[in-house]
Amino acid sequence: MKIVILGAGRIGGSLARNLSTRNYEVSIVDQNIERLSDLEGKLDIMTVHGHASQLHTLTKSGLDDQTIVIAVTSNDEVNIIACQIAKKVFNVKKTICRFKDDEYINRLDIFGDGIIDIPISPEKEVTSHLIELIKHPGAHQIEEFADGKVKLVSVKTKKKGKLVGRELKEIKDDMPNVDSFIPAIYRKGKPFIPSGDTIIKENDEIYFISSETDIGSIVDEFRDHEESYSRIMIVGGGKVGSSLAKELEKSYKVKLIDSNMEKCSDLSKKLEKTIVLNGSATDEVLLKSENISNIDIFCALTNDDETNVMSSLLAKKMGAKKTMIILNNPSYLGLVPGFIDIYIAPYRLTVSSVLQDLRESDVAQDVMLKMDTGAEAIEGIVHANEYTSSLFGLPIKEIPLPDGASVGAVVRHGELIMPSSNVELSLNDHLIIFLSDKNMVNEVEALFKSS
Repeated sequence: MKIVILGAGRIGGSLARNLSTRNYEVSIVDQNIERLSDLEGKLDIMTVHGHASQLHTLTKSGLDDQTIVIAVTSNDEVNIIACQIAKKVFNVKKTICRFKDDEYINRLDIFGDGIIDIPISPEKEVTSHLIELIKHPGAHQIEEFADGKVKLVSVKTKKKGKLVGRELKEIKDDMPNVDSFIPAIYRKGKPFIPSGDTIIKENDEIYFISSETDIGSIVDEFRDHEESYSRIMIVGGGKVGSSLAKELEKSYKVKLIDSNMEKCSDLSKKLEKTIVLNGSATDEVLLKSENISNIDIFCALTNDDETNVMSSLLAKKMGAKKTMIILNNPSYLGLVPGFIDIYIAPYRLTVSSVLQDLRESDVAQDVMLKMDTGAEAIEGIVHANEYTSSLFGLPIKEIPLPDGASVGAVVRHGELIMPSSNVELSLNDHLIIFLSDKNMVNEVEALFKSS
């Protein structure tokens, strides 16, 4: 499959790195020749120097009716025009378009019928994930499947957790009325599929599947009871920071810090209850005067990784209970654990959004869980084909899957079912499968292909 990425910034570069390792034929377009040279030197891709919305540049990139265009420049208008040219002139197979402005994403019809097939909004995705994590203290990662009916949650165990030092099957004794399933545990960075006899240890990273209403009680099993948040400090008044403040100020006490006076003035008019402060998030005097030691969660959400990391380390040192940051540079992934409580990588969310739209099988959701190890979770719809014909009626647990892959949940007719030994595979089941390695996806996809 041929893919042309428009924009070699952080998002475009991340897409190029991930898609080029998945046997796609990738080209990338940008005006910045240094970015292109850097990517070309590291990846097996073609680069095109030029403006993404100009006809001759798109012609050079080799668009045709089998091409998928992914327009992810930082300019909405450039992305829109590029998609219009790609569809009308080259009749490309599919267009995926990044939007920063909600006004555009809510009115796709004004750009022409069938011009933009799939809109994506990395900033909106990041904000949604932050809100989920703030709503559920103790969770490190929360992913949504089956239109929100199913949540895949990661939690790091603490010594005082009720289940630490006990067998996993004892979770049912503690919570007899709660349905959950644990498809994978990471111990010292290495994944394994647990059994009921598995002894839970301190610092295990547990991935569990449940409904939204049960997340809190399951997290408490592994971490002891975590108090809900009430006081939040946000650093960065950009798209993500301002959207998060707008959403949280209804239920939390929110303070927002930004170094740009003009932006602060604008935000103070748009936000109703949030206290907007002009200054540097690494200014100890400012943090102390704003009672940083009373802050429950410190969210550093600027576009500068160094500012996010350093301000969070300072805030933690001065008494903030928990830190949460945006991390754009993949090189920092190995440095953050142990110092920052939670980090969100926008490029991971964008790659996940794009991957599910590139699948040729019936995959409804494809989520990259770990950028460093390549773990993924997919939701696919089971069809009748050569591979599945002998599997219908078999217990879900007997479905042949590669080592390191496990079925975490079944959604049948809209109902969440945990994969016990008496649940048999049926046509049109939605299976949510955890994969410890992204290279397993092609093998698992056989379940979801039409005949």
